[in-house]
Amino acid sequence: MKIKPSFIPAYEIYEYRIILQPHEDLCNKINAIKRSFAEMYQLPVYRYAKPDISLVRFTQYEMVEEKIMYRLQNIAMSNASFPIELKDYGSFPTHSIFINVATKTNIVAFVKEIKSIQKLMKPDDEHKPHFIIEPFITIAAKLLPWQYEKAWLEYSNTNFTAMFMANEILLVKRKAGEKKYHTIKHFQFLNQKITAAQTSLFTC
Repeated sequence: MKIKPSFIPAYEIYEYRIILQPHEDLCNKINAIKRSFAEMYQLPVYRYAKPDISLVRFTQYEMVEEKIMYRLQNIAMSNASFPIELKDYGSFPTHSIFINVATKTNIVAFVKEIKSIQKLMKPDDEHKPHFIIEPFITIAAKLLPWQYEKAWLEYSNTNFTAMFMANEILLVKRKAGEKKYHTIKHFQFLNQKITAAQTSLFTC
């Protein structure tokens, strides 16, 4: 996605994601599944980043980053940790296979809270943020038809169960057009009451 910074040429455009991430042991377990999948279905094998659950994807000028982080901090601080259960596999015919998120209610409610700052998450009206209300963890994407068909025949009949506590969200970014995301900040769930003065310090 390319956006021409017509009115702020001095600032760069970045692609951002807000994510939930499993604990280290579960990340390693899922990455082992991804490596096995890649070897079996002739995908490039590389060093995988930690698996995650995307909540929001958006594009914005870097100059807005501090305001977004402040508002995310307030949202995270006001929320308590919650469990996330993963169960079995799902797919997007005919190109992707993923691990299902079985417990969606808390995630959907949290995404709804983030929507309150959506005006900060777009450089213009043509590039609106994408809020994900059907969460999942990707195993493989951009599959060829034969890869998808053969793999889904196996994974649709394969069991997987796991659970982890969502204790924080992460904000990650990359320059538009780049492949690798970099973590900017962790925002912990502290279950604290946020005052009106704190929430109004930065407005959308």
